[in-house]
Formats: sequence, structure tokens, C-alpha cells
Amino acid sequence: MFERFRSFLDSLTGHGPHIEPGDPRIAIAALCIQVMEADGEVHEKERKKIRSMVKEHYQLDDASLDALIVAGEAAESQAIDYFRFTSDIKRHFSEEQRIDLIGMLWEIVYADGKRSEMEDHVIWRIADLLGVSGRDRIIKRQEVAAKLDVVEETTAEQEQ
Repeated sequence: MFERFRSFLDSLTGHGPHIEPGDPRIAIAALCIQVMEADGEVHEKERKKIRSMVKEHYQLDDASLDALIVAGEAAESQAIDYFRFTSDIKRHFSEEQRIDLIGMLWEIVYADGKRSEMEDHVIWRIADLLGVSGRDRIIKRQEVAAKLDVVEETTAEQEQ
């Protein structure tokens, strides 16, 4: 599913432990961290999900993964909003790649087995800034929930 996305990123960034400032992978790691922290509860399952997805997606060794996560955490802690990350991603990624990123973010949400209103809101904001439609955002959420066999509770508020 993410093969074209990974190929595109690899062509931009290459592989290796050195993480350059401005590397789009930092923006992705920072958004993943922001989604993980959105509900005010950080679970080990969420941390592991981010690490496994990023490691597999970018085919990183442990040292490179650690460097990217540290860079993402630093960027996330300095950010005042999502625009810093989404604007960079929007410039470098196709619409399909941005939609796939929303799917990755939903996987983080469901890593702890549930989704909260705050997580819904964060992904709604990120998707909006990335130019991902509400329809595509909801389809990705439903696909991830089905893949992970999560029973969703639907409210009008969560369908924003």
C-alpha cells in the first residue's frame, strides 16, 4: 500500500542515519507524535506502532530510526501548530501519498484499541491542512478500523 509513497520519499531523502534539517521524514515523525499525544495518554503500544511503521516504511536500521524519532520529537516540541509540518508535506507529496499518510495516522490512533474525540479532531485538522477531503479521511479511518478489526462507535461529532 505504501510502496509508491516509500519510493517517492527514498528518492527525496535517501537512506542512512544522518537526518538533515528539513527532511520530510521529520515532519511525518512529528505528526505521528502529535497524533499519539492528542488524547493526553501515551501508550507503549502507540510508541511501538510509530517505531515499527517508520522503521518498516523507510527501511531504517535502529540507529537511523532513533535519530529520526529524536528529530521528530524535537520538531514536535517546538511547533505551535500543524502548519509547519503539513505545508512541507503538501509541497513534496502527491494527493495519494497524503491520503496514505492519513491512513498511517489512523493506525497510530487505533494502536491502543480506541479512538478519542481529540484524536479525531487532530486528524481532521491535519487532513484539512494537507488538502485531504473529509470523505477520504473517513474512508481511511474505516479501512484501518476494518483491517485492525476495531468496532467503531459513530457519532455525528466524530464524523466532522
